Amino acid sequence: MEILLHPEKSDWPQLLQRPYVDNSAVLQSVQQILHGVKTGGDAALVAYAQQFDGVQLSALEVSVEEMEAAAEMLSDELKEAIKQAAANIEAFHSVQISNKQMVTTMPGIECWRKSVGIDKVGLYVPGGTAPLFSTVLMLAIPAKLAGCKEVILCTPSGKDSTVHPAILFAASLTGVARVFKVGGAQAIAAMAYGTETVPAVYKIFGPGNQYVTAAKQLAQMDGVAIDMPAGPSEVCVLADDSANPAFIAADLLSQAEHGPDSQVLLVSISEALVYKVAEALEAQLQQLQRRDIAAKALGNSKAIVVGDTFEAIELVNAYACEHLILNCYHAETIAEQITNAGSVFIGSYSPESAGDYASGTNHTLPTNGYARAYSGVSVDSFVKKITYQKLTREGLEGIGATVIAMAEAEGLDAHAEAVRIRLHHNE
Repeated sequence: MEILLHPEKSDWPQLLQRPYVDNSAVLQSVQQILHGVKTGGDAALVAYAQQFDGVQLSALEVSVEEMEAAAEMLSDELKEAIKQAAANIEAFHSVQISNKQMVTTMPGIECWRKSVGIDKVGLYVPGGTAPLFSTVLMLAIPAKLAGCKEVILCTPSGKDSTVHPAILFAASLTGVARVFKVGGAQAIAAMAYGTETVPAVYKIFGPGNQYVTAAKQLAQMDGVAIDMPAGPSEVCVLADDSANPAFIAADLLSQAEHGPDSQVLLVSISEALVYKVAEALEAQLQQLQRRDIAAKALGNSKAIVVGDTFEAIELVNAYACEHLILNCYHAETIAEQITNAGSVFIGSYSPESAGDYASGTNHTLPTNGYARAYSGVSVDSFVKKITYQKLTREGLEGIGATVIAMAEAEGLDAHAEAVRIRLHHNE
């Protein structure tokens, strides 16, 4: 991890850049995959599974028997942990359900807005180096609460053509009945365009590698909605000399182990703390199973020392991180001044891991600076808002002159006439 002491503000934009990856070759490859699935259907999915994963699939969809057997393959401890996490996630997300609110804008004019679940949604759950069964909970629970009629899930299988049982257990627990053994860009293509087996959906959710991300972006250009732009995972820790260096090191490593393209950032007003964290990082890194991956991520990462807390807050808001941990004095007060972050973790005992799994908040969050304008996944992500209005004759008479004047000023005579003809009609 590179340590930077009191950099000039003019240098911040360059220092806060995410690791650059030229994805032009990725986009070209993904375009070919999307076209292949669009034209080849199931046969293309089977061929890509063999080509990219070395898996020979005899069936694309997980069978009922496989779904039922999954629970028996997990320990009772893990099943109870998944159930507890699911309960917390549902409790947090259930309060996001919005009720219809009627507004009378003028006598005889009633307007309201209603949330309607998106009919068909597709969830992508990475399987790669870590089977992210927690992502099933994070996506399927708000989808269920939103009232989506059809929810499908795609995830890559292992070399033995089976899906990790924890993913299947989480799917069953959250009411996802159809799971497909399809991963990578080809999974996004299948959900975007549909195949003989995999149904097309209206919106696609879920994290993934650069191929999955590129596929989602290209599918969006074809008219399929996606949850948000996303890139490699990231964390920022804002800490001062009240923080435990071992805690900070653990938080940084918990993010670094996601992948070699992940990035972690430490911002502090204490130079001494930064060097203590660096020592703790070296010691803890050696204990990790994924230390090689984490070490590569740390090579993309920085620790920045600034002059005071106000400057630190300004810096983390400029970075707009996916996960922001505030491990410092007056953390709650500082949290109120955060304007750009996907999810904020307040205090010494709020590790990012809690939000990743079980505190209740969603871990599908904007990365790569998109937290400046995007929110993380919520129940709102799975609904569209439809507005309604109902006018009586009294209401139209009250607003008619306004509408006619505005329509005529815009040169839209038919708009004006649609009002005028009603006002001149005698019932």
